Amino acid sequence: MAETHQDSGGPGGDIDLSQFYQIFFEEAGENLDLMEQMLLNLNLETADDEELNGIFRCAHSVKGGAATFGFADVAELTHKMESLLDRLRRHEIQPNAAMVDVLLESADASRSLLARHQAGGEGDALPTADLVRRIGELAAGSAVVVQSVPAVSVPTPPLSASVKAENEVKAAVDRSNRILEIRMGPLEHPEQADAVQELFRDIPGLGSVAVVPSEVSNVRVFSVATASSNEDLLDLFAFHVSREHIEIKEIEAAPTGSDHADFGLFEPSGGAETSSQYADDPPPGAPLAPLPGFGFFDGSPGAPVQASAVAPSVARGGVDANASSKAPAKTSTGSAAPQPEAATIRVAISKVDQLINLVGELVITQAMLAQNSRALDPAIYQQLLTGLADLDRNTRDLQESVMSIRMIPMSIVFSRFPRMLRDLAGKLGKKVEFVTQGEATELDKGLVEKITDPLTHLVRNSCDHGVEMPAQRLAAGKPETGTITLSASHQGGSIVIEVRDDGRGLSREKILNKARERGLDVSDQMSDADVWGLIFAPGFSTAEVVTDVSGRGVGMDVVKKNIAALNGTVEIDSAEGYGMKVSVRLPLTLAIMDGMSVGVGEEVYILPLSSVVESFQVKADAVSTVGQGAQLVKVRDEYMPVIELEKVFQVPRFDFEKSCDIMVVVEADGSRVALLVDELLGQQQVVVKNLESNYRKVPNVSGATILGDGKVALILDTGALVRRSRH
Repeated sequence: MAETHQDSGGPGGDIDLSQFYQIFFEEAGENLDLMEQMLLNLNLETADDEELNGIFRCAHSVKGGAATFGFADVAELTHKMESLLDRLRRHEIQPNAAMVDVLLESADASRSLLARHQAGGEGDALPTADLVRRIGELAAGSAVVVQSVPAVSVPTPPLSASVKAENEVKAAVDRSNRILEIRMGPLEHPEQADAVQELFRDIPGLGSVAVVPSEVSNVRVFSVATASSNEDLLDLFAFHVSREHIEIKEIEAAPTGSDHADFGLFEPSGGAETSSQYADDPPPGAPLAPLPGFGFFDGSPGAPVQASAVAPSVARGGVDANASSKAPAKTSTGSAAPQPEAATIRVAISKVDQLINLVGELVITQAMLAQNSRALDPAIYQQLLTGLADLDRNTRDLQESVMSIRMIPMSIVFSRFPRMLRDLAGKLGKKVEFVTQGEATELDKGLVEKITDPLTHLVRNSCDHGVEMPAQRLAAGKPETGTITLSASHQGGSIVIEVRDDGRGLSREKILNKARERGLDVSDQMSDADVWGLIFAPGFSTAEVVTDVSGRGVGMDVVKKNIAALNGTVEIDSAEGYGMKVSVRLPLTLAIMDGMSVGVGEEVYILPLSSVVESFQVKADAVSTVGQGAQLVKVRDEYMPVIELEKVFQVPRFDFEKSCDIMVVVEADGSRVALLVDELLGQQQVVVKNLESNYRKVPNVSGATILGDGKVALILDTGALVRRSRH
């Protein structure tokens, strides 16, 4: 990787910072997502300090980490964002829509740059010069200095620019640096502490360090001149030494004059021009910029503080300062200020999938033991059977706990829509409010990834086809701002996701006319549900104008197909002039399902229990044969197609006298069929195995499972069987 940067770890060798890359990329992505969310929720009229500080902290953390790891392009862009946000949070300029737009674009650009670094620097870097220029113009163009905020003034005698900049740096150093004694130990490997010296060398503005002789061999002592707080230093050193082995004592507080030496942080040249990676020092009289945080912690403050509490951090030739609301403690150790325990850990998805697979195998093994133990005499094998019952209970509990690990909240899906709707509504000239409900509802990660695209299409359709233009809404007696609601809830063993809008709704007349134009068999007597179902036909669209947003008739059929592939269903409800609702019903997980076992000859098949409507015994004369050998059965005055599983799967039969006389009614895609089987074997939870990855795609089969006796049973695709009956 071209951007690989190494920190020397003392005489013993190097510490490769690339080992921390993955953590940085994940945290940077989380910060950019959080910043985007807060920008979208920002009220430009009543933006408060906490909101602006929160956005600033996100940009600040990404900048600090990018600078530490040597990603200069990301650091430059996020530093410019930080500069604009700093002026906003200090109320020197008023936030406006253009600022939100450029910050959102910059967040997207930062993601792209980070993705390139994560891929090893492959491909061309995204140009950011225009973004940097626009941010700079917005930060400087409407500057209004607020006099009520105490500013840290820097003397500016009539000297050349280079001398003036150097004097500003010296003044900042003189006001802020403290002299500390840092003891590390007792250490099992004392050379760990030597890496701390390299941190001061490689991180701009951290300060200077000198080794102090120690009377104990496993203790290291350093004399440090720095502007950073004790807690910040603890966070930084903890990468190399445990916090409980670090003790910080303040020897001398920050001076008010200019008596101290330069600590080696700048060159004492009289006229040499200084340079900085971030050359946008604050103007005279303006508050100093915030402390960078060095990529390991947030160095952002809450409310503005007095000048005496400001602790500037100095880089060669440039000032980057931050206000700290906490006065430095005289003595600080790792044990004196315990940190809260981490509430979460990051685990690779592959490890979770492997764990789930192993638990699935355990469930199968337990089912085998249970089946084989049924013939045992309880009086003789009481202890064994009791142990097997405990194993059954514990296996089920373990299975439920492990499955819950893969469950993630729907807020992960919902969070991507506010930005998309904002951009889309702006493009279409519409006003749209986005409302979410049930964000805490959990769904299997595999389903979340597969449902995102269909939901995106539904939300885009609501904005493009559903919500009217502001003038049309006002003329119809509606508020000019439309509302799109995305909700999720648990109903039984399923999750129901709804996309609702208060727009124009579907036009029954338009849909029927369009269907007739395409030669579809429709009538005016069709129910509303059947009419709405027509929009799922391939290529069907009632849009009068084809745009780059929608209207080409590509999408709704794909939406239904994708949801059906997840064993889900989609339904539409609409009222013309008032809006429409699309409901998507999905199973909670793809890994384990409730099924009904049916027998055909010597074979066992599994039907998804969510598709089973009823079962009944039928007489041979109740089945009618129509054209081309198709069969129908009358169930409560309704005729439905009959599918003989024996013929579909060509099941060999050895008991020729026995005939299929049980029917199981299953429902999929709004239609019902009756499956002819020999017997019902019972209901059970089955572990779904992917047949395609182990064999190949089999028609009318969605997967397979292993039964308690070790046999493989096929899980039937009820949707495919229903579609088969139509042809």
